[in-house]
Parts: sequence; structure tokens; C-alpha cells
Amino acid sequence: MAAFSIPLSGLAAASQALGVVGNNLANLNTDGFKKKTLDFATVYNQMVGTSGNGNPIQTGNGVKIAGTSADFTDGNINSTSIASNMALQGKGFFVVQGSGGASYTRAGNFTVNSAGQLTTAQGELVMGYPAVNGVVSTSSPLSPIVVNESNEIPASPTTKFQMTTNLNATAAAGSSFQTPVTVYDSLGESHVLTVNYTNTAPGAWSYNISLPASDTGGTGAATQIAAGTLSFDTSGVLTSPTGTVAGINISGLADGAADMSLSWNLTGTGGNPTISQQASTSATSATTQDGFASGTLTGYSVGSDGVISGQFSNDQTLALGQVAIASFANVQGLQQVGNNDYKSTFASGAAVVGQAGVAGNGTISGGAVEQSNVDLATEFAHMIVAQQSYEANAKVLSTLNQVSQATMQAVS
Repeated sequence: MAAFSIPLSGLAAASQALGVVGNNLANLNTDGFKKKTLDFATVYNQMVGTSGNGNPIQTGNGVKIAGTSADFTDGNINSTSIASNMALQGKGFFVVQGSGGASYTRAGNFTVNSAGQLTTAQGELVMGYPAVNGVVSTSSPLSPIVVNESNEIPASPTTKFQMTTNLNATAAAGSSFQTPVTVYDSLGESHVLTVNYTNTAPGAWSYNISLPASDTGGTGAATQIAAGTLSFDTSGVLTSPTGTVAGINISGLADGAADMSLSWNLTGTGGNPTISQQASTSATSATTQDGFASGTLTGYSVGSDGVISGQFSNDQTLALGQVAIASFANVQGLQQVGNNDYKSTFASGAAVVGQAGVAGNGTISGGAVEQSNVDLATEFAHMIVAQQSYEANAKVLSTLNQVSQATMQAVS
């Protein structure tokens, strides 16, 4: 009997639905997993005629699977405190590269291989934008992200320094005050400059900057490398000099480093002088300079924009790269290929690669992973519905069998 095909299609559909539910439940703890549902469609025979009022007469022929739908809503964020882990929230996928070419994933449980490259659990390379001297180049082709702990940052010589100092307005003529400031040469060697202030009259101070004689291969008293005067108005505001004091030169360093040319920045944020004269104890509250010694990578962190910032042993922080994010015109058209990966298809459209937090792309949480978005209670409800559908179609099949047996008995 042709009618047997109808409940059989229902049994097949219910079985497939149970399989999808089972797969969802099996991936309850799979990082980045997106649950799926089946879409069904009716099957109709050809029209067998029309009714008296012209309506078509059609008999159903069961059910078929019309497609599958993935739910790409965000899963919960699970903090792991593992620096290489990343959780993407919002639209997009991480770009990874394996032997089969580019793939896309939401599973951010990345690790680091022996070459210091970020990889998936299956060894695929995590792709992103490279950084040169701490500057990310988003116009460059994608390349593997490297966070090798053998990375080094070369020394950078000091070119300018600044200090926030108050000189006591009630100090007697001849009174002095000193402030040390550490600077670095081209080899990363540190040198301590001493800025010595001497009161010469109300509102007037002289200064001289010196360097230990041993730093230039000498002995004895410190070597003076700069000198000048400071003038303050009746409110204690520095009036001369202003801006910067240039031409503070150091040559003949004992370690063989290049000669240094320094400038002393006398202006802080907002254009206000950093040297003042008030009736309080002479003191320096802060000193800054732009040089540093060489350093090695000691750790890294991932920002919400995907920029991986490396922390170095010389207290410097530089960008190591930026994780790329891919988006698609139709995410339902992506092909799932296993290992938490997707491939682009004609239906999905080509990947549009960009940065996290830009052009609608999601943002990244470092030291965390996105959990599966499977909801246990919902899947149990779907399982009950699919089970009842299977039982109902099985009952129809059993009834048809009884009818066919009765018919056969009647004509025998």
C-alpha cells in the first residue's frame, strides 16, 4: 500500500530530529558549539483533480527534511585565566589556517605551539594582523599570531625627560635641592643624571645637570653636561625658560654607546609648567623619560579589539598582533566540517575579514572561552516532542498493517 510511505517518512523525520537533539546534547560542553534544529516540509503528490468549486484536490505524501538551522546566539563566557584563550561575543568567527586552507571557528580554546604561534586544539594556526615595532598593520595580509616568550624588544635611548618639582619659595639664597633621573643609552645601559637647583634670589634659581665621571670613563667629580637659570613670577609660575631645554648632550660613554642628545620638557598636560616655586618643602613628585633597556616577553593579554599586548621585562608594553574576525552574509550557508570549524560556501558568501568591534563584528574577552549555547531543558523538550512524533507515526504504521492484514483476510 502506498500509504505506508507516509508514516515511514514521519518515522525517518522523527529519527533525524532525535539525532539532532542527541548531537546537541553530546556537544553540551563543546566550546563555541552552536545548537541546530531541523526544518521540515510537507510532501504532496501531483494534483489529482479539482472539487466542484474549483479548489485543487491533493493528497499528502508525508514529510521531508527541508534544511537545518544553526542558532548562532552567544554562549556563556567561561573565564579560564589562560592568556591564549579568547571568547568572541557577537557576530563573527576566528580565522584559522590548517592543511586544508582557511577555516572559521567560534571555539577560542587556543594554545601555543613550540614555535610560539597561537593554535587551535587541532593545531590550526590562528590568523591575524602582524605588528611591527608595536604597531599593528591592518593593511597587511593575515599571518599567524606569534606570542613566543623568546621575543625581545631592543633598547631605546632616552631623547627627552620630564620632572614634576616644586622649589621652596622661602629657601635662603644659596640653598640647593637635587633630583636624580635615570636615562638609557643606545645599548640599554642606564645612567643617573642629577639635576641640582640652587636658589640665587627671590624667584630665581640656577640649575646644573651632571653625570657620574665613571659613565664617561673618568674618575673624580661628576661631569657637568648642562646649566642654566630658572625664573618664576610672583605666583610661583615658571616664566623662563619655557617649553623645552634642548642641547643636553652626553658623549664618550664608557660602554661604547652612541652619543646622547636630550631635551628637558618643562611643560605638562594642559600647557602648564612642571617646575613651580611655592612656599613648601622642595620636592619632586614624579620623573618620566622615554627610553628603556632591552627586554624579553614575560606575558601577554588580549584586548576587546583583539590586539594582543605583550608585557616585557623592561616594563614596556607593545602590540604583538591583532586577531582577525571573519563575518559572512549568510551564516546559515556555512558548512560544518568538524573540529568546531566551518567552511565558506557559495550560499554563505566569501568571508569578510576585519577587526573585532569594527563594522558590526563582535568583541573579544581574553582569558576566557565561549561555552556551547545548548540549553539542556530546551533539548529535553525537543526530545520528548520527537519521541512522541516517532511513536505516533509508528502507531499509524501499525494500524495500516492491521488494515492491510484484514483486507487480505477478507479477499482470501
